[in-house]
Amino acid sequence: MPDRESSVQQSRLTQELTERTGFTIYERSVTQLQNVTLALGRKGSSKSLFVLGANGALDNPALRPLLGAQTPFDGERTLSERPMGEIDAGHLRDLLPLTRPQTLGLATSAGFGDRLGLATPGHIQALRDTGIAGIFAQQSMRENARTGRTPTQVMDDATWGVFQEGWREPWGADADHLKTTEHIDWCVEAGYTFFTIDPGEHVDNEAHVAPPARLQEIWEALPWDSLETTPGDLRSRYLKRQFAIGDGLTLGFEPETLARAAGKYGRAIAHTARMYRHLAGLTGQFELEMSVDETETVTSEEEHFFVASELQRLGVKWVSLAPRYVGEFEKGVDYIGDLDVFAASLSKHAAIARHLGPYKLSIHSGSDKFSIYPIFAELTGGLVPLKTAGTSYLEALRAIASIDPALFRRILFLAAERYPTDRATYHVSASLDRIPDPATIADPDLGVYLDQFDAREILHVTFGSALDAYSREILDVLRENEDVYYEMLERHFDRHLQPFASG
Repeated sequence: MPDRESSVQQSRLTQELTERTGFTIYERSVTQLQNVTLALGRKGSSKSLFVLGANGALDNPALRPLLGAQTPFDGERTLSERPMGEIDAGHLRDLLPLTRPQTLGLATSAGFGDRLGLATPGHIQALRDTGIAGIFAQQSMRENARTGRTPTQVMDDATWGVFQEGWREPWGADADHLKTTEHIDWCVEAGYTFFTIDPGEHVDNEAHVAPPARLQEIWEALPWDSLETTPGDLRSRYLKRQFAIGDGLTLGFEPETLARAAGKYGRAIAHTARMYRHLAGLTGQFELEMSVDETETVTSEEEHFFVASELQRLGVKWVSLAPRYVGEFEKGVDYIGDLDVFAASLSKHAAIARHLGPYKLSIHSGSDKFSIYPIFAELTGGLVPLKTAGTSYLEALRAIASIDPALFRRILFLAAERYPTDRATYHVSASLDRIPDPATIADPDLGVYLDQFDAREILHVTFGSALDAYSREILDVLRENEDVYYEMLERHFDRHLQPFASG
């Protein structure tokens, strides 16, 4: 945190730059670096990077990729201006280490998916002074495909947001829901530090309910070579044993329990180990999460223990794990299920994570799950990465509804048209029959669609179609009215973050 004298100097320089350039300079972006000052400014919907230094200081080769047109600022200093869109943000990360993502360890963290590339400043405004570590670049390959963005573009947008807000704390970048080594390669090259492996396609849900004869076939067909074990060795590790976990929890495996756990998750474990080893061969600076949250069947306590134990045996190191919890985690709405049942189950998962780790228990599809945040914070002791994504897009629509009702109505009608198709890859239960009739909703009241269960889900899962049709209009409105968007994000995420806050 800057001292009072430096804060006063920063304010004066911000005002001076604003007056001389005609741009509104973001005061928090003003950064002193040796004998030059960097700052980001905005005019209309355009942003530029300004570099101010003593005459001759801008000749530094390290600055060259950031420089544009240069003009005398006064008798002793020179000012460079270059539009932000012309600059490779990688050069900014090279020059300013704090704009580069880092590993975060076991710190309580919040991930902020940003499908539009505009939300990071609002995320930071909500996160500031909470004591929570931020993950500002977080997007899955599915979301990249639907938004037409690359992992590098997601990283660059987060970098500029971090610089604009003058964020001085460590932050992370999550390559989310990775399924192939090729995806890992792309995200390592882009500079990500956190890698979420999604082996869901390798989870055999049939093993959860298969009759004994079929279960035996699944057991025999497991990739024993990849698992680096044999059926006999696996049985000897788990059967006829009691595992004292702590907090009064003891686990034991019957032959059927073990067969179902191995049949269900064996291939997913082998795949995760392959992905981990590939990643470790590319970089030594990373953290891993294993996620099976989007699978059909709940992860039992025995299955959690089995998965974590076998990953450890195979040499996999991870910082967080996402089981498939009891209850429903639908997109953009609160948790659906019995809170007492959820708390009882989570307490056992948390005990296992402490016993075998400690590692964090991740909340995927974590947007707007307000009823379970206090439970998670208490039972895990803050060992949580909260992951949100579509809720920031929904707040963008809330801003648009208040600024450009006509555009919002077009997005709403398109969402209703596309929902039967776009919902296919999401776990949602919204019905078009239950959303309010647009003919009965006046323009000032359009925000109702961002508060009603069915409308939220429908707008959430059709974001790709909306961006295909209206991305230019959506981005123009939000860039011209960014303060409105930031304010809505800050207010919205205050509710997400406060249960986990330590600051």
